[in-house]
Amino acid sequence: MALDVVRVRRDFPALALNVAHFDGPGGSLVPRQVADAVAGTLVGGLANRGSVTAGERRADAVVTGARAAVADLLDCPPECVVFARSMTQATYDMARALARQWRAGDEVVVTRLDHDANIRPWVSAAASAGATVRWAEFDPATGALPVDAVAAVLSPRTRLVAVTAASNLLGTRPDVAAIAEAAHAVGAAVYVDGVHLTPHAAVSLPALGADYYACSPYKFFGPHHGLLAAPRPGLLEQVRPDKLRPSTDAIPERFELGTLPYELLAGTTAAVDFVADLGGAGGPSRRDRITASMRQVEAHEEALFAGLLDGLAAIRGVTVHPAPAPRTPTALFSVAGHSPQAVYEHLGALGVNAPAGSFYAIEAAERLGLGAAGAVRAGIAPYNDAADVDRLLAGVRELAR
Repeated sequence: MALDVVRVRRDFPALALNVAHFDGPGGSLVPRQVADAVAGTLVGGLANRGSVTAGERRADAVVTGARAAVADLLDCPPECVVFARSMTQATYDMARALARQWRAGDEVVVTRLDHDANIRPWVSAAASAGATVRWAEFDPATGALPVDAVAAVLSPRTRLVAVTAASNLLGTRPDVAAIAEAAHAVGAAVYVDGVHLTPHAAVSLPALGADYYACSPYKFFGPHHGLLAAPRPGLLEQVRPDKLRPSTDAIPERFELGTLPYELLAGTTAAVDFVADLGGAGGPSRRDRITASMRQVEAHEEALFAGLLDGLAAIRGVTVHPAPAPRTPTALFSVAGHSPQAVYEHLGALGVNAPAGSFYAIEAAERLGLGAAGAVRAGIAPYNDAADVDRLLAGVRELAR
């Protein structure tokens, strides 16, 4: 069954503004179901979580419902889902907590392919513990991060490997499962940045081999906050974060500082339900529907993306920066004689949103020789259609001429 993109597009009010959105890698559009859930929760009568008043019970149901939804999305136990202000904050908090277990001479591995939110927290934590940072390099000619590149910097002193599941700059999808196997063989934990993968594939934490997986609901149609998940409770039980004296020591709550944003969690549940229903197919469970929907999403995005890549390749003066298969539907490109910002502004004036920059993947942009200016990024989302692709290509052709 093919994704019914006409039906999908009806659920996104922003598309009525007649803009072609290729800015999904920075934050997807939000469907009306998510906006309704957020608004309904805000005005529905809430209190701090508890079991006495109706407001307390509603708040508790919102939190437990969101944990269950994310658990279905990522194939993990609900008690292993931690909510945070952002993926960056979740990663900094976990890095500081894990670093208490490190000693001088220990090693942490990061990659040049990653977003800085999965690099700088570990670099800072290593410095505070006297640990050494070792860098895994990706191939700038192909955009690939081979397993061997990570394995080459592992040692018996490696305590953690931080790696992206998909590059937000190039779309490269490293073989995380193989990297995790190599890391676990030397006794290291694996922290995976799943922000850019989660909107494009059915994710299973056990299949990835991730010990910790962080992502952002606003990249898969939800509100602006972050989350961290683990495949089993024992991993979180071993970590002792900073917390207030009267707050609970139970997981996952001991990782969550202060009152949770209930309305955003309700929106996240609605976003997961939206993903589950994208394909329009039934199933015995929400997890089954998510998996079936994401198969349709991948097929739809791959078809559009192939047309986008072919169209860009046919325009003289356009350079598409490489990424190997498998990849997310993310094209990073430059236009000769025009700065990335100028291309961005030209397309924006035509109602095509394809932003420019390094997108916080500064190490990757520098390794590619692009610097902080980066290049133009166009990402495909489930609500994109062939007309969107045609508009982007027409705008690039016009500028290139």
